[in-house]
Amino acid sequence: MRNCIQPEQMLAVTLRYLGSECSFTDLYYSYRLGISTSTKIVREVCNILWSSLVQEFIPKLTKELCESVETGFEKWANFFHCIVVLMAVADSNYRFVYVDVGAYGSECDSNIFKESTLWKSIQEKTLELPPAKPLPSSEGPNIPYFLIGDEVFGLNTNLLWPFGGKELSQKKRIFNYRLSRARRYVECSFGILTNKWRILHRPLNVNIDFAVSIVKACVVLHNFVRERDGYNFKDTMTVLGMNNLPAQPNMQGGRAANDIRNVLSDYFLTEVGKVPWQLSKI
Repeated sequence: MRNCIQPEQMLAVTLRYLGSECSFTDLYYSYRLGISTSTKIVREVCNILWSSLVQEFIPKLTKELCESVETGFEKWANFFHCIVVLMAVADSNYRFVYVDVGAYGSECDSNIFKESTLWKSIQEKTLELPPAKPLPSSEGPNIPYFLIGDEVFGLNTNLLWPFGGKELSQKKRIFNYRLSRARRYVECSFGILTNKWRILHRPLNVNIDFAVSIVKACVVLHNFVRERDGYNFKDTMTVLGMNNLPAQPNMQGGRAANDIRNVLSDYFLTEVGKVPWQLSKI
């Protein structure tokens, strides 16, 4: 049976599986394929999609790519020196620029990021980030490029998250709002991803290796479709999750990272750094 199936049919079966919430049993009734056969087809095509598309649509992070991503966040989110957004790593065009799919522990393990190849490459300086520099039209201190996330991750000079607490000053509330505007791009990226590839709407009842292949195929197809078709803003629904993860203590450099947040907070109140609507949003 497997040898009689043409490549275009294998692709059709796989896209049907990824683009819907159907099971392998549903594929049996739709295509008259045995469950084991359709499972093998989907696994094989997912691996082929990833290996064929990843170099073009999720290229390796470089200093030049980081600078390009930062330019997008400066233009569209009015946030400076931001290179990628967490949990997923996305740019301001809702494309994923880095993925590290797999498990390092339980699904609620807040150490996942610290074990990722991205963070290790930053800490070990194998990923060359753009050099620190002052904020635009500013004579202030040099500010490094950084990721943004939330308090699930430890504060670090290369990883910032909002100020915590309820009774925040106006300056800190403005900083939190500006950071949240940048963070929403990753939420929209997840929304587009899961609304296009609806297999991600349900638990993946396959083994871990197969689940990794499915997720990687969906991510690289997301970038492929994003490049080809753009996106429909109606599809950018926020996908929630990870909200109940415990906060992490500060990683090395927490005090310096807090100084960076304060510099950015002050900058957002200056004539060159503020946006006219920020006070109405806090």
